[in-house]
Amino acid sequence: MIKASIDLQDLRRRLYVKAKAQPSWRFWGLYVHVCKIGTLRQAYALAKANNGAPGSDGVTFAAIEAQGVEIFLKQIQCDLIERVYRPLPARRQEIPKDGGKVRVLAIPAIRDRVVQGALKLILEPIFEADFQPGSFGYRPKRTAHEAVDRVAKAIVQQKTRVIDVDLRSYFDNVRHDRLLLKVAQRVDDDDVMRLLKLMLKANGRCGVPQGGVISPLLSNLYLNEVDRMLERAKEATRNGKYTYVAYARFADDLVILIDAHPRHDWLLAAVDRRLREEFAELQVDINEAKSRTVDLARGESFAFLGFDFRRIRSRRGVWRAHYTPRLTKRTALLRKLKDVFRRHQSQLVGRVVSLINPILRGWVNYFAVGNSSECFSFIKDWVEKKIRRHMMRARKRKGFGWKRWSRRWLYEALGLFNSYRVRRPVPKVAPAR
Repeated sequence: MIKASIDLQDLRRRLYVKAKAQPSWRFWGLYVHVCKIGTLRQAYALAKANNGAPGSDGVTFAAIEAQGVEIFLKQIQCDLIERVYRPLPARRQEIPKDGGKVRVLAIPAIRDRVVQGALKLILEPIFEADFQPGSFGYRPKRTAHEAVDRVAKAIVQQKTRVIDVDLRSYFDNVRHDRLLLKVAQRVDDDDVMRLLKLMLKANGRCGVPQGGVISPLLSNLYLNEVDRMLERAKEATRNGKYTYVAYARFADDLVILIDAHPRHDWLLAAVDRRLREEFAELQVDINEAKSRTVDLARGESFAFLGFDFRRIRSRRGVWRAHYTPRLTKRTALLRKLKDVFRRHQSQLVGRVVSLINPILRGWVNYFAVGNSSECFSFIKDWVEKKIRRHMMRARKRKGFGWKRWSRRWLYEALGLFNSYRVRRPVPKVAPAR
């Protein structure tokens, strides 16, 4: 992780503390901090760490470093100070999704990534102070696993009626005017607002581009009022330490869990109604075909962040959350691995292993929570067979070579990925008396 300079760290800390202490305060004089060479230098370091593809201008990190990074940053700083900076249109790239659909990524030029990153570094601590505890997507020190764990704990607490919300093309339909009004509630700086308008208009009349550095922050800000409504519902129905409403949101993926007791039927209907009112106010469309209300007590299940959630009874008779990788996610992984084996069928097995190991490592590390052991065993056996078939075909033989190569040889000598372990939460130990 790249750490910001001490001055920038201190500034961000001060902005957060001020925003947290005074929820109605509007910040001014921010643009000068965006233009500081230290802020731009940190933004460039973060952009390079992500190692993204070049934008519409074709300029790469290698070309910038050949020219000189400081010269590159000084030019950006000069353009910002003189108010002549104009962002370039982002390069569009289609990324395949499950179900044959595609996600369109907008890849900004590196200079635009640096400016967006600098603006994000200054604005993020202000809005981070306003974000709610149920929001997990693209926030500092928050992960998808924490959102999954929050949902699992709610199920254990008998919150088994679930409102599973799917938003239709959320990022493409964010209204710029409403978004800018939300920013203006905290920012009283004309230059910052002008810069933000330029960034938004460079990618069309509406929406925040998927792939933009500042887009995750803006998308969270746009839905923050929905989170606030859910927090109010949670606190209004609180009974001591117990709450009857829980929720978790990761970007545009939202689930709300409500206590199972029949006396809270009204609460389910009330939350659903208020939720629809909030989305209507934001002009965000709910995908009715994919949104539904689920009752886990009836054996139903729902999907969240790639996991299928349901409720099962343990051997001791205790109800617990049971969540496993979705079948579509497993199928997508196998399809990607098959493609590697097909395209490199004439290559040495070591080359194939070097290509599939990072894919397996990333997928397994994400799904290494919950009840993924059975799925991991299936994938492990499948990969072993594909590797064996690859080696036997290289020798123009049939079969899998069970006697020729041991399982131990595959993992120790060949170096095939073997860390199929599900991480269990570590129980807190009571302090000694």
